[in-house]
Amino acid sequence: MAGNSSRRGATRKGGKKGATVGTGGHSRKALEGKGPTPKAEDRPYHTAHKKKVAAERRVAGARGTSGRPAASASRSAAGSKGGRKSSTHEIVSGRNSVLEAMRTGVPVTTLYLAAKLEADDRTREIVSTAADAGYPLLEVSRTELDRLTDGSVHQGVAIQVPPYAYAEDEDLLDIAARAGVPVLAVALDGVTDPRNLGAVLRSAGAFGAHGVIVPERRAAGVTAAAWKVSAGAAARVPVARVTNLARTLQEWKKAGVFVVGLDGGGDVAVADLPYAGDPLVVVVGSEGKGLSRLVREQCDAIASIPISSEVESLNAGVAAGIALYEVARHRA
Repeated sequence: MAGNSSRRGATRKGGKKGATVGTGGHSRKALEGKGPTPKAEDRPYHTAHKKKVAAERRVAGARGTSGRPAASASRSAAGSKGGRKSSTHEIVSGRNSVLEAMRTGVPVTTLYLAAKLEADDRTREIVSTAADAGYPLLEVSRTELDRLTDGSVHQGVAIQVPPYAYAEDEDLLDIAARAGVPVLAVALDGVTDPRNLGAVLRSAGAFGAHGVIVPERRAAGVTAAAWKVSAGAAARVPVARVTNLARTLQEWKKAGVFVVGLDGGGDVAVADLPYAGDPLVVVVGSEGKGLSRLVREQCDAIASIPISSEVESLNAGVAAGIALYEVARHRA
């Protein structure tokens, strides 16, 4: 039986075959077993347990001088409190993206460098940081690096990072409360391209947004492509994943946050963005469908970005960047 490897092989005592009088409970204890088999990561002698311990040590090494984990480490490390993780590891490639991720303390499983790499200031800092932190470093061929990065432009450098752990949407409110400023967040409604999510993260980091909210279904998550486009902003700007975006916006409104959607047929121009100085979440819809009906119903106002007639629409990353700039300008 599973979980009872010490049980002796099936042996028959006595010389008679078949049941005898009064034998109904003789073997009851033997059949009870020792319970379910422990998980591989909970067995000290198992490889999975050793990997788990090594990962925990790497996370501990990413802690700051204050003894508390860096914000990026708490979002990226497996087992983060309240976090939800993607199911597989991610490969972050490109010198700027890798360097920014390592500067912000993201735990690194492995650093990959192309053989005969032409070094510059960025690669020297990457190698130095990896050596100080004790990250494994592997020199691989460019062909192997192309395979690992799925053919993306890696510039001879890539890192493997643990699964991304998403924040809770309440965490964004807490961050703003601790800073003593009105919350500013971006919500993406039906944006499925991870590169657009990466661009939004980059704009959010540039203009002081406290985080980005994405739905769990039919929406892009924090993948390697999003990491790449964000130029490391994915390590600094928390991303909250929610089950129902419309319901989350409704709850935020009850908490005193205004909701402004971006759409081509808006009531006001984005230059006159309402509620810019108040607690605010800016909602960006998909390029094709824009804002969904349920999300639009939660908006306190709809703002539009004036564009020339030759262009149908702006992508989500550009639209979010323009809106966040206007908010920052008003708040300044």
